[in-house]
Amino acid sequence: MKRKAAVAGYFYPGKAEDLKNTIRELVDAERPKEKAISVVSPHAGFEYSGPVAGAVYSSVILPDTFVILGPSHGSMSSLFAVMTEGCWETPLGKIPLESRLTENILKNSQKIEKDESAHRREHSLEVQLPFIQYFKNEISIAPICISCEASYGDLEELGNAIASGIKDFDQNVLIVASTDMSHYVSQKEAKEKDFLAIQKILDLDPKGLYETVVEEDISMCGFQPTTAALVASKKLGAKKAELIKYQTSGDRTGDYYRVVGYAGVRIS
Repeated sequence: MKRKAAVAGYFYPGKAEDLKNTIRELVDAERPKEKAISVVSPHAGFEYSGPVAGAVYSSVILPDTFVILGPSHGSMSSLFAVMTEGCWETPLGKIPLESRLTENILKNSQKIEKDESAHRREHSLEVQLPFIQYFKNEISIAPICISCEASYGDLEELGNAIASGIKDFDQNVLIVASTDMSHYVSQKEAKEKDFLAIQKILDLDPKGLYETVVEEDISMCGFQPTTAALVASKKLGAKKAELIKYQTSGDRTGDYYRVVGYAGVRIS
């Protein structure tokens, strides 16, 4: 199956040359890069969250294979949905799915299902791809869409399944957790609440992140993918997390009354 780009021309430019030019302005190609186990990256329109995503991807040595975890912004019938065969398409080209890695992950949890429909219109995974393609021509991905119904126990199982699948794959893999932070609150409230969640990420504390977002009512749409990524990262030997960049939509638009927060984190 070929999944066509769902939000090209909307979240980011729909023509290849325009897209490359846009990303070129958002990344720092000369920035020192480090190997990472995972990253946290936002998924809004590039004009809003692009500087944060660009900073994150500029800061890591990108491997050939990626597990990308994103929240579902629509309905989905499965708890965790993967695609195992075919390719994804963006204006920068086609990206094959890494079937062996997804099958490795699938065999470690019965809660993960093959479900193409969950991915068809979901933007949270798609918007990560042009940044990766800008730096790397030949890549493959294992995309996983996560339901908002997932409990911490579910996410812990998913994270462990991902870590086991990557270990069996025996090649370098980068896990990408796609999330925006607080939604449509003041700049002051966004920064206060977002840094409660960010601190848990920096502490490599997946359960603390999950509980903090729920208890503090933080509208972080991808806290569940981030929780699973933290579980997997720790199982893969993660020792530290670094905040690469934080800003809000207000820093781009000048409207600080109703902002969305964006955080970029590198975990190694």
